[in-house]
Amino acid sequence: MKKFVDPNNTSARPGGEYAQVINKIATDGVCPFCPEHLTKYHKKPVIEREMWVVTDNMYPYKPSKVHRLIIHKEHITHISQVTPHGWHVLMEILTEEVSKNKIVGGSLIMRFGDTKYTGASVSHLHMHIVQSDPDDPTYDKAKGLTMRIG
Repeated sequence: MKKFVDPNNTSARPGGEYAQVINKIATDGVCPFCPEHLTKYHKKPVIEREMWVVTDNMYPYKPSKVHRLIIHKEHITHISQVTPHGWHVLMEILTEEVSKNKIVGGSLIMRFGDTKYTGASVSHLHMHIVQSDPDDPTYDKAKGLTMRIG
């Protein structure tokens, strides 16, 4: 049986809503980022683009002003599977997202390959666009916005 999600990588929020959703998806045995399943597990509006979909993250890293996901439409897991045209379209999307969301500084995190090394809970190539919120009262200046990697 193919493994589409990694419940081990929900440890930052054990027992919470996110962990429960990932465990349900693992039981269902489907990829939550594939187009035929995305709207079942992801309740935020999805923007269809050529080769990619764009949406807000349902479980944004805290504290963030912006946390968008860009998900490859085809079920692929590794950057080596992205075509040159796919990279070109991704760059166009990134440029538009930064402008549209007025991101003055942020981070791009692409999750690809074995989730044991990426910290991802979903094994489907995707990218996070994140702008932290240093004005949020919960923002820890020493730690900033943190995420699990590996």
